[in-house]
Amino acid sequence: MSPVVPENAAGGGETDMSPASGDTEELLSVRDLVVGFATGREYVDAVRGVSFQIGRGQVVAIVGESGSGKSVTARSLVGLAGDGAGVRAEELAFDGLDLRQVRGRRWRALRGRRIGFVLQDALGSLDPLRRVGAEVAEPLREHRIVPAGETGAEVVRLLGSAGVPLPESRARQYSHEMSGGLRQRALIASALAARPDLLIADEPTTALDATVQRQVLRLLRDRADNGTAILLISHDLGVVAEIADHVYVMKDGRFVENGPARMVLRTPSHPYTRILVAAALGQGRGPARGGDAAPAGPDPDPGRVVLRADGLVKRYRLPGRGAFTAVDEVSVEVRAGETLGIVGESGSGKTTVGRLLLGLVAPDAGRVEVNGRLWNELRGPERRTARRRVQMIYQHPLASFDPRYTARQLLEEPLRAERVPGAERARRVAELLEHVGLGDEVLRRRARELSGGQRQRLAIARALAPRPDVIICDEPVSALDASIQAQVLDVLADVQERLGVAYVFISHDLGVIRRISHEVVVMKDGRVVESGDIRKVFEAPEHQYTKALLDAVPRLHGAGPAGAQAILNPR
Repeated sequence: MSPVVPENAAGGGETDMSPASGDTEELLSVRDLVVGFATGREYVDAVRGVSFQIGRGQVVAIVGESGSGKSVTARSLVGLAGDGAGVRAEELAFDGLDLRQVRGRRWRALRGRRIGFVLQDALGSLDPLRRVGAEVAEPLREHRIVPAGETGAEVVRLLGSAGVPLPESRARQYSHEMSGGLRQRALIASALAARPDLLIADEPTTALDATVQRQVLRLLRDRADNGTAILLISHDLGVVAEIADHVYVMKDGRFVENGPARMVLRTPSHPYTRILVAAALGQGRGPARGGDAAPAGPDPDPGRVVLRADGLVKRYRLPGRGAFTAVDEVSVEVRAGETLGIVGESGSGKTTVGRLLLGLVAPDAGRVEVNGRLWNELRGPERRTARRRVQMIYQHPLASFDPRYTARQLLEEPLRAERVPGAERARRVAELLEHVGLGDEVLRRRARELSGGQRQRLAIARALAPRPDVIICDEPVSALDASIQAQVLDVLADVQERLGVAYVFISHDLGVIRRISHEVVVMKDGRVVESGDIRKVFEAPEHQYTKALLDAVPRLHGAGPAGAQAILNPR
């Protein structure tokens, strides 16, 4: 039985205890966990003496900024802390088994069957050479969960329960043929396939829009109500508020506060927790930017159309379904110094529109103009020059970076292409790091040595390096906690005001879209169902789908910016 905990206990190390529940059987017990890594000649502790417990049927959340140690803690529980990691603990027990003694094949017997794991990076977690259905079927066959003849039907059921539309067709696709949100849902289905006793979910809803996020959260809550223990790693306090029983707040590898989720999120006691909660309450709840005059910048013609698309159509083939229309008659305009937000469910066509605007794929119908010139008219040096003027921040920065390059090389590469002198390059690199809130210590690291949030900030800095006219931002802050999200969005807004750069901001996060956009386009099934001024669309939506998206957004208890101020300045 778990020990009784004060409702809003704070602290770190062995003083951190888990939620009390008189009728809950303890499943996982962690005491004084320390995880360190050798970096060059230094040895750094990423996790510094944390302790917690999880009972059957409980949802326990660990929240904190990117790089705080959340994911390292989760990975250490299943022997995946990484090469060169030093893991030690006074106790690391799962259902009476000492995890400190588990090696090799014993891990393979535990992972998937007894302990499921949803990793943050779905693209890197799914085998690119196997169809998604085979990924979900593997734990069913490996652990003999259902009779062999029922495997196919169970795969379809699992994909459907995780919110994957047309699961029979999607099961026949490869991961690279699916959107980020669909990949994430497939990964959740795979993790739940073997019906594990403990599910570790590391940012399981990061890539999901509000309506599918709600469906997945209900699925996880149902699993918990049926006895599955869930460890949720998240920077999204709205998600934590909806599903978690108990929450731990992590900073610099330590727990600084813990307690029942409702208590911690309503009345946080630690200054750091108050900052996180205030940032989540304030995110997207203040006055929208839409309707404001375009900010002054160096452009001699502020408000001019820098990117225009008319009647875009893009079709793909799906296994067993013939042609699939991903984008259907989409027209948009992007003006200098303004932001066009594009929202919609995963698979609605948002990212495909971004790739069409960038000229990475050719439309089957319609046209795209960049500064008055059609993409298909540009050749050779003209096209290369235009490409520098239109940059993209990708949804999965790890997949877009050269794994051999350090952060310094990644930032310097576009500057070298412009033949920027060495001293000026160093100044520009330092300026870019400052813009996105990274320290110069990251410059010697490669992308895999950075946290998910650090990689995303690096991707933003790289896109800003050539000082483009337009940046197409595909979920650029989805991996960031609320406080860093706010910082990065402020950076993007400041850059826009100073340079007059235009953004096409693609996101499933309606709070983020409201905060940064002037105009918004709402997409469903490849078509635009509503568009216009951000204030009008968000405050008086006309289409039922837009209303459903707004209604499904997870919310913290509080009253927007006023509630945030109350949290930051308690009486």
